[in-house]
Amino acid sequence: MPPKKKAVAAAAAVPAPAPIEEDVPMDDAPAPTATENEVEANEENGDEADAEKDDDVVSVFDEEQRIRILPGSSDTAASFEFMKEDHTLGNSLRYIIMKNPDVEFCGYSIPHPSEALMNIRIQTYGTTAVEALEKGLTDLMDLCDVVADKFCKAREEYTASPMA
Repeated sequence: MPPKKKAVAAAAAVPAPAPIEEDVPMDDAPAPTATENEVEANEENGDEADAEKDDDVVSVFDEEQRIRILPGSSDTAASFEFMKEDHTLGNSLRYIIMKNPDVEFCGYSIPHPSEALMNIRIQTYGTTAVEALEKGLTDLMDLCDVVADKFCKAREEYTASPMA
């Protein structure tokens, strides 16, 4: 019976949960406040930030880095980590890279389904793994362009033809 007394005493020591706040309409919600770092960054950039907001130009350098080389890589064998990617890019990129005659092995994996990460491993005979990845990405983009062009032409032909 002593364990029950300890369990009761431990349960009594747990603080009561905080009261749950009620939902409020978005009009009544407080406006988000900027953190100190954001305020300092805005003060430093001042006129530059305002000029960028006026232009509708998107800079490539504003995006985060989404590909990195994993440790333990050599020139001809490397593993790459793609952030915010899944089987859609992984399988198609693996297929295109394996079409390259300089590539000995290419495989991809998704380490865990709840993380938006995709790893791809490339081993080559002579060229570097980075060159094989770059060639695979450009070949995949070219293939997507061809498919998009054929789709647009077929759609135009379909919409131009009289309905029977």
